[in-house]
Amino acid sequence: MMRKVSLVVAGAALGATAATVALQTSVLSGSPAFAANSDTYRNLNLFGDVFEKIRTDYVEKPDEAKLVEAAINGMLTSLDPHSSYMDAKAYRDMQVQTRGEFGGLGIEVSQDDGVIKVVTPIDDTPASKAGIQSGDLITAIDGDPVSGMTLNQAVDKMRGVVGTPVTLKIVRGKDKDGTDYKLNRANITIKSVKFEEKGDIGYVRISQFNEQTFDGLKQAMAKFAADIPNDKFKGYIVDLRNNPGGLLDQSIEVSNAFIDHGEIVSTRGRNADETQRYNARPGYDLSHGKPLVVLINGGSASASEIVAGALQDHKRATIIGTRSFGKGSVQTIIPLGSNGALRLTTARYYTPSGRSIQAKGIEPEDVVLEDVPDDLKGKDDTKGEASLKGHLMNGAATDEKQGSQAYVPPDSKNDKQLIAAIDLLHGVDIKSRTASDTTKAAEMTKADSTKTEAAKADAPKGDTPKVDTLKPDPAKPDTSKAP
Repeated sequence: MMRKVSLVVAGAALGATAATVALQTSVLSGSPAFAANSDTYRNLNLFGDVFEKIRTDYVEKPDEAKLVEAAINGMLTSLDPHSSYMDAKAYRDMQVQTRGEFGGLGIEVSQDDGVIKVVTPIDDTPASKAGIQSGDLITAIDGDPVSGMTLNQAVDKMRGVVGTPVTLKIVRGKDKDGTDYKLNRANITIKSVKFEEKGDIGYVRISQFNEQTFDGLKQAMAKFAADIPNDKFKGYIVDLRNNPGGLLDQSIEVSNAFIDHGEIVSTRGRNADETQRYNARPGYDLSHGKPLVVLINGGSASASEIVAGALQDHKRATIIGTRSFGKGSVQTIIPLGSNGALRLTTARYYTPSGRSIQAKGIEPEDVVLEDVPDDLKGKDDTKGEASLKGHLMNGAATDEKQGSQAYVPPDSKNDKQLIAAIDLLHGVDIKSRTASDTTKAAEMTKADSTKTEAAKADAPKGDTPKVDTLKPDPAKPDTSKAP
């Protein structure tokens, strides 16, 4: 039975499940069951033959442990983008990060086609203070090109003794040559919850879901209740933008802080008896029915989508922003003793109304687009789950949704989504504003489609038209690391 389940990028430590496989063989040699088992064992024999040939005949003596690990990784990555093998070190790192404390720079990164991309800098860390932004590309670490490095190698190179320096070469927007950023390593304590009072509104920013998240939210809500008179308290804003996800149990607790009954999320595996439903506990609603706005964007994934989907289905919150990432699969962490752990996709999750957001995402009621700086225009969108190779399908491919805008202005005075949330809680009609942004988003999508069709029409016969797909990638759940 799953206890804590990782749904994200930042690497969450989750409880294990144990699986017992019963093999049945039929006494009839021609039966499908017997044939299937025979084929399986023949394929395993094939693997053994290939392994032995490599071990004995390869031009150089191979590392046999690495060969086995590579084979395991190949098997898992062929399933979907979020199943993988973690060696002992990677598993320890994940456990440390889930607890919310680790050493390094405070930057979440992922790897795509050999490129190290910044998912997001963690608030109040050397990375965020240096001005590193989501979507930045890291091309070198201390002068060494990252090309050819694995994600783990790049992360290990960025981590180190507290107080020691590290230099990252960052490529951003049109700056193809890159800029050097010198940072000092620090002891990183992840504050997954930041909060402030915006007059008569309580603003809560949740950057990821780790073991400290719900306690941080409770602290924030208690502070608001103490500082803002109840008769003047307009409501809450929960900001989940660019939040890659985290622990399932924390997303349930956060949702329960705003509702006191009904289902929050369900997970459904391959077999019907594996379905689990997680319900709100009466008496745990800390909001006392105050109005609520939730902010999401293309970088909001996994556990963030559970919270947004639950509050949306219960009609407890108004969702503002842009469509979320669309990661609707559950990964279970299965420890393998001293050999690390297996991260395996074991189920899909569903919102209370029974909808799967896999490769579709959560659609906000009010679409609000940010004004993107010129140097980031065209590179400010996420690709979304639907763009990941080998992703789990959700119905027909035509029903899937691509990513959306993931830019958040560094200055809150320019943050149109946040301003819209504040206006809404103050009773200002924002419908005309959001209708304009929805039309604009549709026009942008249509324009992109027209450009693609034009490129196809203009391409000489036999040539493949090239379309620019360089866009900041959001957190890819379960493939990112935080040095």
